[in-house]
Amino acid sequence: MESAIVETTNLTKRYDDITAVDSLDLTVRRGEVYGFLGPNGAGKTTTLRMLLGLIRPTFGTATVLGEQPGTATGLARVGALVESPAFYPYLTGRRNLHVLARYAGISSSRIETVLHEVELTDRARDQFKTYSLGMKQRLGVAAALLKNPELLILDEPTNGLDPKGMTEMRTLIRNIGQGERTVLLSSHLMGEVEQICDRIGVIQNGELIAEGTVDELRGHAELLVRAEPLDQAKQLLEGMIGDEHVQESDGALLLTPDTVQAGEITRVLVRGGMTVKEVRPVERSLEDTFLELTGGSQ
Repeated sequence: MESAIVETTNLTKRYDDITAVDSLDLTVRRGEVYGFLGPNGAGKTTTLRMLLGLIRPTFGTATVLGEQPGTATGLARVGALVESPAFYPYLTGRRNLHVLARYAGISSSRIETVLHEVELTDRARDQFKTYSLGMKQRLGVAAALLKNPELLILDEPTNGLDPKGMTEMRTLIRNIGQGERTVLLSSHLMGEVEQICDRIGVIQNGELIAEGTVDELRGHAELLVRAEPLDQAKQLLEGMIGDEHVQESDGALLLTPDTVQAGEITRVLVRGGMTVKEVRPVERSLEDTFLELTGGSQ
């Protein structure tokens, strides 16, 4: 499960004076759902296109399933949905999949399996043009699953969906990203990757600026302390855990202690004559971390 299925080294793509992807070192492990998180225009889609061999890097290297991007043997083990899916509007969902299966040399026996997997069996006889946006996205995922791929690459799969469609897509991704299958998912939505991804890489201006699990990126939980007098409480706690771990915020104190527990802090304040009104843990959201890392860009 720890073996790398996608690796890039110094991967770079430039268009004249514009650097879309800048010296990207990325590792996606087998069996994980990896979230590629970044603001719009950060370089996510460009990176995925290079991994699929749709565009060539300016320099740097990439391997996908041990192959160079775009090779026939490599692509045979990869399924992808990049940007909006394109199908014949007057063909049914099932018939569109038949066309793709025949073109790719895939047994038609896979069609009913993937329709069931994306929960489109009941609408498979309807024309594609009658599908909602969410159904169109799910049919796109079904097409990507036809080859029963080891690696599934999804580019902003919930883009434009309503809340119900987003929930359904998140559930679908969680279900298909189990076992040995690896999912590489790009998104600019923090809630999306926070709920379904094992690890996350944050990209901005083409550079990977942070990587880790959700908990690793969020860092340690903070303690919110409301005590009076506030100035005296702050001075006391700074002497206890260090002034770099104490910040004043909206009439309260935010502490980032490494080992000191809430009960110990409460005892110290009470013994110091403070009136303690509240002590509780506050977890940073992934959104807070993302905005801090990207300077507020979305």
